[in-house]
Amino acid sequence: MERPQEKVATTTTAAFNLAESGYADRPDLDDDGREKRTGTLVTASAHIITAVIGSGVLSLAWAIAQLGWVIGPAVLVAFSVITWFCSSLLADCYRSPDPVHGKRNYTYGQAVRANLGVAKYRLCSVAQYVNLVGVTIGYTITTAISMGAIKRSNCFHRNGHDAACLASDTTNMIIFAGIQILLSQLPNFHKIWWLSIVAAVMSLAYSTIGLGLSIAKIAGGAHPEATLTGVTVGVDVSASEKIWRTFQSLGDIAFAYSYSNVLIEIQDTLRSSPAENEVMKKASFIGVSTTTTFYMLCGVLGYAAFGNRAPGNFLTGFGFYEPFWLVDVGNVCIVVHLVGAYQVFCQPIYQFAEAWARSRWPDSAFVNGERVLRLPLGAGDFPVSALRLVWRTAYVVLTAVAAMAFPFFNDFLGLIGAVSFWPLTVYFPVQMYMSQAKVRRFSPTWTWMNVLSLACLVVSLLAAAGSIQGLIKSVAHYKPFSVSS
Repeated sequence: MERPQEKVATTTTAAFNLAESGYADRPDLDDDGREKRTGTLVTASAHIITAVIGSGVLSLAWAIAQLGWVIGPAVLVAFSVITWFCSSLLADCYRSPDPVHGKRNYTYGQAVRANLGVAKYRLCSVAQYVNLVGVTIGYTITTAISMGAIKRSNCFHRNGHDAACLASDTTNMIIFAGIQILLSQLPNFHKIWWLSIVAAVMSLAYSTIGLGLSIAKIAGGAHPEATLTGVTVGVDVSASEKIWRTFQSLGDIAFAYSYSNVLIEIQDTLRSSPAENEVMKKASFIGVSTTTTFYMLCGVLGYAAFGNRAPGNFLTGFGFYEPFWLVDVGNVCIVVHLVGAYQVFCQPIYQFAEAWARSRWPDSAFVNGERVLRLPLGAGDFPVSALRLVWRTAYVVLTAVAAMAFPFFNDFLGLIGAVSFWPLTVYFPVQMYMSQAKVRRFSPTWTWMNVLSLACLVVSLLAAAGSIQGLIKSVAHYKPFSVSS
């Protein structure tokens, strides 16, 4: 690939800025005057695994059931390679114009603005924040379903598998919102690194539990119908349903890899040496390869266990009833993981709105005032802001209300994945790379990158169409006091 020629001046940019800014003698501050960043390869990888392995893994058995043994795994691998490749391009855009010594871009939107200009920055901002809001709504839905699944699992164990065990999503969403209101008072990413570590462990735990249950079901003699082409027309679905479900499954798989929109924010937590872009590329490789391994195992073995009747969520759709306690543990891990993942995705929203408010009302005590509370038992200091308290609480409440209105796991996740995959994972990273590297129009690199981008656009449009059709169908058949899977 073509790279911009390094100029001698750029090699001293960081040191010059550090000396000129007056921060050279401040060991607690970075070269831009911000709090010293302490992130490492381990913490960045944990942030990525937390962001990637989420509710998406739960729908992969269903997605592969729609595509079959051949196309299903192939599509999964294709999405993983595209995501890793584009994430590597995006990592070079954290600093600009030079990826190592240039000025920092603190958010995805700032990176787009620095490389592509204001017009595309505005388009990117709309796409990014719509996606982030959608993901937090999706995580609220998924957590509520898993909380309800714990209650239903115990009910089935006591009363038999044919018992009418129902659970209301609404109560669980209110509980989840209450937890998020408290966690949302943490100021930024730097304060929640421990939450990402815990969440990453939980994500691997419930993926492993689902994997183990699938293997046990197969070993127990389950031989459901599973075919090379997935669900069978005329037997499992109609011809039109087969088409729509195929499209929707693409959206579900795309959602499973949605983390590019927070990559710059994650990269902004890294210490400046070694170079952030190189560390982030390694973290992306570790994160995507780890999650793809789990995705492949969970999707393929889940399909082998359930066949063409794989549930939309294989830990809450009750393909597994026993051992009930292990199903419960799996769902508890989902809840704990998504508590952390919600914060990973909503922090950029919080920071964007609060930065705008501070620039709009620089003299407001409500906006800029902050008090520090000393926590008991030597737990340290906790900064409290009136703006954070009001605005972040309102945001959590609004996402919970939206989740209550559309509590449909598969359809909602597929739509989010379809809408966000092309612009945020593919288009903007490719365009920024070509701008920064000064790739010539109609050169081989320019041509194949644009072909890749166009192909991903077509896939996203088809996936969105399938997910919208599924959402309309789910709304028409919705029954309030049951768990949507």
